[in-house]
Amino acid sequence: MQEQLLGILASEEEARSKEDRQSAPLENTEVAAECHQWETWVGWRLSDRYPPLRMLLIWDNLAGHRNFKMVEWLFQHGIMPLYTPLGGSWLNMAESMQRILVRRALSGQYPQTQEQIIDWLEETVAGWNQDPTPFVWNGKRRERRKRARLKRLAGSGAAIRSYAS
Repeated sequence: MQEQLLGILASEEEARSKEDRQSAPLENTEVAAECHQWETWVGWRLSDRYPPLRMLLIWDNLAGHRNFKMVEWLFQHGIMPLYTPLGGSWLNMAESMQRILVRRALSGQYPQTQEQIIDWLEETVAGWNQDPTPFVWNGKRRERRKRARLKRLAGSGAAIRSYAS
């Protein structure tokens, strides 16, 4: 992962040098005042400990993504990790959609190249877009949870009241 991030940063620097584009100095931006307020509150200058911000990296909350050595490495290279919310239902929906697409595209297939996988996924998405089906959130899963809850409560009055509502 670190090598890939370094490669991305290097290609950005190369593109910036080809365009003869320089980053705006912090002193000339509106952000400078906000940084000064932060540095005053924290008691040390951000620029004394970390290089300028070069990239925002949006990650999920896997333990490896939050490990101190990895986060420290990111900050040392001007990369700020931003984490998706722990209870992000939008992420659950995106993962569910991805699982459905992959299952439809690759079930029973034996791809030989990455291009085949990409083509099959794109064809599956195009086909689904032509005849879309609604995505029902909490359909069968909600019913399974309700039955499991009733089973846990057995024949108690709580189960009867819960089932009636």
